[in-house]
Amino acid sequence: MLDAAKAKVNEAADRTREAGHHIAHAVTGDTHHEAEALQDRGKAELHNRQADAHFQKGKRGARDGDGH
Repeated sequence: MLDAAKAKVNEAADRTREAGHHIAHAVTGDTHHEAEALQDRGKAELHNRQADAHFQKGKRGARDGDGH
């Protein structure tokens, strides 16, 4: 479950960076910021999938009683 929490923290950080790049793009018009936002969105989605996988694994371990 700790791995799931870490992945969620990383997801939140990625989404925050994504929002910052969107703001920077809106202010400067520099398309580089939009590309960075897309990259951070991809990272956030990856971390979200990792969090879900870790959570499901933790749930199975709790149900099985082995703690793994």
